[in-house]
Amino acid sequence: MLSGRFRRKTMRWIYLSPHLDDAVLSCGGLIFEQARQGLQPEIWTIFAGDAPDGPLSPLALRCHSDWGIPDPHQLVAARRDEDLAAAAILGADTAHFGLPDCIYRRDANGELLYTEEVFVPIHPFDSGLDADIAGALVAELTPDDRVVAPLAVGDHLDHRLVRMAAERLQRPLSFYADIPYMINAPEKLAPASLGMQAHLYPVSDQGLQAWQTAAAAYRTQMFMLFQTEENMRLALQTVWESRRGICLYYYQKP
Repeated sequence: MLSGRFRRKTMRWIYLSPHLDDAVLSCGGLIFEQARQGLQPEIWTIFAGDAPDGPLSPLALRCHSDWGIPDPHQLVAARRDEDLAAAAILGADTAHFGLPDCIYRRDANGELLYTEEVFVPIHPFDSGLDADIAGALVAELTPDDRVVAPLAVGDHLDHRLVRMAAERLQRPLSFYADIPYMINAPEKLAPASLGMQAHLYPVSDQGLQAWQTAAAAYRTQMFMLFQTEENMRLALQTVWESRRGICLYYYQKP
């Protein structure tokens, strides 16, 4: 189910990223600061697996048009390379799980699960996927690891699955606000973090620059998410300037 080398360490910060960009876009400045402090952050991307063979759905075709690489196998390989480059800029380790993105997932008969949209209810065939993900995480986590999961602001179904999996772990968690969804729909942050407390982690000017540079490594995603790299850099700077840091959310104080 997963690939990459997991190294046993003491007190790692494990960022659960639904796709090959989410944790860096949402927390890149904080990950950089933690790496600089020797806190050993790692980014574990859940839906980083190869696409199954077969025709692409209308949804996947639209995505590939924006991403600029028609072949799904080449595209996923390119995205994994982008993720490695981004993590290296921040000083983080990475691991890539073998599940495919929802736009590629199929049922036992080979039928595509999601053909038009990603902001939809989780398909019945995926109903146990969060438990499977949680089981894979348990096998790799140590008791001292600090797990950071997406709030699923924006309601992307893969983000919801990763949050559900994290909440199955029955251990203290922290959560990050998903970018760009938090930027595009700020009104969804409050319901997603209901009952939680926010803790601000400072990010330096250097951390902001590393965050922006790491985000720029995701070339295939830039047009779909921000239209241009300039827009991305401005969006992250605006988020940073509002508090000169990144908030994580907890059900209890850290």
